[in-house]
Amino acid sequence: MRTIVFGDIHGGLRALKNLLEKTDPAPEDLLLFLGDYVDGWSDAAGTLDFLMELRKERRCLFLRGNHDQLCLQWLSSGMENPLWLKAGGLTTQKSYTGLGIATRKKHMRFLESLQDYYLDRNNRLYVHAGFTNPKGVLQEYFPKNFYWDRTLWEMALSLNPELSSEDKFYPARMKQYKEIFIGHTALTKIGITTPLKAGNVWNVDTGAAHMGPLSALEVQTKKFWQSEPVHLLYPGEVGRN
Repeated sequence: MRTIVFGDIHGGLRALKNLLEKTDPAPEDLLLFLGDYVDGWSDAAGTLDFLMELRKERRCLFLRGNHDQLCLQWLSSGMENPLWLKAGGLTTQKSYTGLGIATRKKHMRFLESLQDYYLDRNNRLYVHAGFTNPKGVLQEYFPKNFYWDRTLWEMALSLNPELSSEDKFYPARMKQYKEIFIGHTALTKIGITTPLKAGNVWNVDTGAAHMGPLSALEVQTKKFWQSEPVHLLYPGEVGRN
């Protein structure tokens, strides 16, 4: 059984379909999605529909991203967060044009069911963004950090590559886990478009919301697959650029 981790989709359903064809998962494989399924490209509502159908056919696990939570707030209360609208929310709103209340309620139930994190039996942690408690996710004081925190990745990226996890100066929260897999912070911001490891943290967000591809990483071997750059699949759109 393989575990295949998928980076942030941001409404890029065409890229997701393209990527699934390349990964060609077996029925026993676990497909683990790191969150941010909406806000970016025009297929936000369609992406949620697709993922809900996919879990009927495949072993899937869905984590909660900050954009998913913002979308849920809008669907459930009508609250239009101005920052959310500028960060892809307006495109998500447009994707619901013509869709009835039954579809919206179904999407709300799906978004409510998302997990904050997942810890496998090999002590690998999967979380959309990060956490701040040095004792790990079970001791996290602020659950919103699971889908908002950027300090975990910033810290991992700043580490001296020669620093061993056995070193007394190695960050305590990173020592809690064999490996940590995240999305949330697009690697295109530092000019990288492939999954990147820093310390024991793997970032799989390769900028699908911007000018990068959507990526999937096989946890056991670190083999990865990528879609075409997502903006090429949505000509005439700008994503979150």
